[in-house]
Amino acid sequence: MINLPLEYENRMKKLLGEDFAAYKNELENPPVKAFRVNTDKISLEEFEKINVFSNNKIPYVENGFYLEYDKIGNHPYHHAGLIYVQEPAAMAPAECIDINPNWRVLDMCAAPGGKSTQIKNKLGERGVLVSNEIIPSRCKILTGNIERLGLHNAVTTCMESGKLATVFANCFDMVMVDAPCSGEGMFRKEETAVSEWSESNVLMCAKRQAEILDNAVCTLKSGGYIIYATCTFSLEENEMTVDAFLKRHPDFEIIPVNDRVKKYTSDGICFEGCECQNIHFARRFYPHKAKGEGQFMAVLHHKSEEAETAVIKPITAKTDKTVTEFLEDTLVNYNPDFVTTYNGNPVYYNNQLPIRDGQAFCCGITIGEIRKNRILPHHQFFTALGNEFKRKINLTADSNEIIKYLHGEEIDADCENGWAAVLVDGFPLGGAKVVNGRAKNHYPKGLRK
Repeated sequence: MINLPLEYENRMKKLLGEDFAAYKNELENPPVKAFRVNTDKISLEEFEKINVFSNNKIPYVENGFYLEYDKIGNHPYHHAGLIYVQEPAAMAPAECIDINPNWRVLDMCAAPGGKSTQIKNKLGERGVLVSNEIIPSRCKILTGNIERLGLHNAVTTCMESGKLATVFANCFDMVMVDAPCSGEGMFRKEETAVSEWSESNVLMCAKRQAEILDNAVCTLKSGGYIIYATCTFSLEENEMTVDAFLKRHPDFEIIPVNDRVKKYTSDGICFEGCECQNIHFARRFYPHKAKGEGQFMAVLHHKSEEAETAVIKPITAKTDKTVTEFLEDTLVNYNPDFVTTYNGNPVYYNNQLPIRDGQAFCCGITIGEIRKNRILPHHQFFTALGNEFKRKINLTADSNEIIKYLHGEEIDADCENGWAAVLVDGFPLGGAKVVNGRAKNHYPKGLRK
């Protein structure tokens, strides 16, 4: 049983009224688990043929399912990045508006990567995602998830929001601000959220959220969108933060969310002193009304339709001959225009948003590292471009060979000597170096089962 802080209970009783009992009772039920299909790697139609996890779809997320499977993280399909486990309410913010596949999108507070990877699935070949996380250790986790899913044209950064505002001024069509918050919506998932809760922390979070939102404005193109989200219920961090933002930025307006999200959420709350007449356009996701945890979201639109975009000069970098020869030997097909160098290492990146050396934690697909005129390929190279490999080792999800591979062992290989992509049921999982019929394992030690 969750022992809610008395002060928090009193606040929620005022907020929910007669619904408080239903809310409190729901907290005694287990958290709802869910996952999304990574449609950058597998289509929904293909996934349904191999789906062993659940057929119970999330109604407001086209590629989302409620999870009915134990230890999903150990399954080869998870290792291969076909799925991303994510709490269902947390999927709602990225569904609030229709994302243009050609957009540049910034996720300002991205770790561990749920909303970022969800957004990337909505972007096309020309769309660019920049995922930022201020804490280095969490940025590594974020980057690891993007690598596992084999996403193209994604960049991870590790910056304060003020630096983002300077580096990426007027760059993005949309900014996701999944702001750090007091975590009231996560009480039944995370015990620390309950123990660390206080009204003073709520107010501190609200102050930080205002700063992040103001910096988000600086990164946005004219006519762009900010999706503001929290996993908390407090007025101070939600409707009050939005109302105060609109007062500071009269060139913005709050707009309705898509109907598929509206149907499963409640209206934003009009508090005493609220000046935003349309605050009800904001949405609240309650665990006693829909399957999931707590979530708040609001879509803030810059009213100017003038296409003002920062002019960023393309960055050209010479590609080492060693890299070209490696790619020619390894891949059936690739775009040479996407091959460049970032922070001294060869990468594969569609340069729609040039990133200068030192600005990113990871830029595009890391091909590998040049060592003594040869390439030591990176795990991301296999997960993202495995389908383009000349040499492939295709294993089935229920085979002994896949277990051996995920343990880090050598496996048999019926292909020519050289670097090969290891696939599970036809989908890139990792890589290996084939020598005389044996595949020397290149699966990262930190990922092995």
